Amino acid sequence: MAVAPHESAKVSAHDLAQWASGIEPGSADLELGRRALVDTVAVTIAALDDPVAAWTDGLPAALRWASVGHVLDFDDLHIPSTTHISVVCVPATLAAGGGCREYLAAAGVMARLGTALGWNHYTQGWHTTATVGAISAAVAAGLSLGLDSDRIATAMAHAVPGAGGVRQAFGTAGKPIQVGFAAQAGVRAARLAAAGATADPRAVGEWFRLVGGRSIPQIEGPIVPDGLGLKLHPCCYALQRPIGAIRSLGRLPVDGIDRIRLRTPHSAVLPLIHDYPASGLEGKFSLNYGIAAALLDGFPGIDSFTDAAVRRREVRSILDRVSLVAEPVGEGVLDGDCAVVVELADGSHLEAVVAVPEGHPRRPASAADFEAKVRGCVGDGRAGEVLELDWTSAAALLQRHLPGGVD
Repeated sequence: MAVAPHESAKVSAHDLAQWASGIEPGSADLELGRRALVDTVAVTIAALDDPVAAWTDGLPAALRWASVGHVLDFDDLHIPSTTHISVVCVPATLAAGGGCREYLAAAGVMARLGTALGWNHYTQGWHTTATVGAISAAVAAGLSLGLDSDRIATAMAHAVPGAGGVRQAFGTAGKPIQVGFAAQAGVRAARLAAAGATADPRAVGEWFRLVGGRSIPQIEGPIVPDGLGLKLHPCCYALQRPIGAIRSLGRLPVDGIDRIRLRTPHSAVLPLIHDYPASGLEGKFSLNYGIAAALLDGFPGIDSFTDAAVRRREVRSILDRVSLVAEPVGEGVLDGDCAVVVELADGSHLEAVVAVPEGHPRRPASAADFEAKVRGCVGDGRAGEVLELDWTSAAALLQRHLPGGVD
């Protein structure tokens, strides 16, 4: 429901907290939570050697786990809100000793707040995962610590100062680290509320107004409305469709390609801010490089987005052959279709159109695809353990590999 800007302060932390406290997950919800746990832990373990793991050494657990879990940009996404829900809510839940129900409640709050903020919040330059993540992490941690709904609303208010983050960080370590800050802010806020620190829950509504909220979060509906998108390639979700379109054409002779033209709504490529990336992190937010990786590697994986891979000699010539027609419309990274035309040197051309990528809730990844992703992240020797994780063993596994302090 759209509202006038001055009415957005009606967003109620108490309403969201009461909803979160009262959810009753069904079997499908619990399965979504289980997959989110395994997926998040797998992509975190895959990044143990990333510099972010060393840079966050000694910092609080929620910050470390969320930062390292997001650095590969391989974690799941809630499409309507443009938020990486699990990489915030799983670490916050685990750091506070919670389980699936607490995760699901926080995920539902994050989906609702992010969707209510709308695409305009993202286009204004905010990184929605970080902005709504802090408040949602407070819900996860608050429930995990056994707080009632009033104190959860207080925790949400304590998280407001940490509810920031901007898209300009994309392509740098700042992006995953600001996600880590959000997770830590939520856990810290919940611990303060548990200790008796007071705050005015109306601060959440005031924050919502200031960052441009345009509608009231809708409490009704499934716990996580519209489900979660699973990534099959470790890069921005905006790259999943272009990569899928190129892959659908089969292996192509790179030397025989004259030009690659892509047509899609402008919103679908908004996060892709690096035309000529110089690093693996920048490559994750480069339309040109995503196409080059699909052509060169077939199925772009973790090794496709290293500094060395981005700097391959043959990459530059492909980058120069990519052109984009961005239609001046769109609301979200999956608005419209992604159409790719590959023009070949012999005068022929190939075309592909993708509406939703593999792993999208309307085109879900198979159990075999999911297991293959986990194995690719953690190796065959550790895959069985990760696939069978529960919330207690997951926390122990992360603490063993990425020990963190208390928030």
